[in-house]
Amino acid sequence: MSAHVLVAEDDPKQAELIRRYLERDDHRVVVVADGRAAIDEARRRKPDLVVLDVMMPKVDGLDVCRILRAESDVPIVLLTARTTEDDVLLGLDLGADDYITKPYSPRQLAARVRAILRRVRRVQDRGHQPLRVGDLVVDEQQHEVTLGGTALDCTPAEFRVLAALAAEPGRAFTRGQLLSQAFGMDKFITERTIDVHVMNLRRKLEPDPRRPVRLLTVYGVGYKLRDCPDGASA
Repeated sequence: MSAHVLVAEDDPKQAELIRRYLERDDHRVVVVADGRAAIDEARRRKPDLVVLDVMMPKVDGLDVCRILRAESDVPIVLLTARTTEDDVLLGLDLGADDYITKPYSPRQLAARVRAILRRVRRVQDRGHQPLRVGDLVVDEQQHEVTLGGTALDCTPAEFRVLAALAAEPGRAFTRGQLLSQAFGMDKFITERTIDVHVMNLRRKLEPDPRRPVRLLTVYGVGYKLRDCPDGASA
């Protein structure tokens, strides 16, 4: 599963360590040391995945993430020493596909990269076939959600959670499974992350978010997207 990976890391030793581990997986790795160079390199070379340190000179990693996500759907893995859940949610809502807190092992990063690339390849192999659950349509290639023909404005993190649920309507997912399915992450952040995204999605999907009929809680398990003809009727 060889890929072209752009690594933006201003610590030379850390950057070289990341390069060596990713090259062991036969990835072609380009390293840059600041945010401005990361943007320029991503625009020029169109990498398959970007590993992006948050604290970088010239342009902050979160701003780089915001800019790249506005221009493309390239997978982005953020590396940061910021460990609060609010920081994690901010990174994911800006469009990051994964968020790894320091200190971390290079093996962990390489495994996350493999998981994200597998997920991207599965979408590509399936072709441009939007996910449909009743009148809800989730288009992973166009990154669009419509409900009854009306476009919904979802954050990148909300989109990934909804896409994971829509890929298997009727299946009950645990919060941990949704974290893994949507972000390729271990439980290095609390599972409350999923609860927050579900709460926000219900505001957009449900006629009455307090009495959901589409995105249901499965008590003792987690959540599921109801599989019924119109997405809402009994």
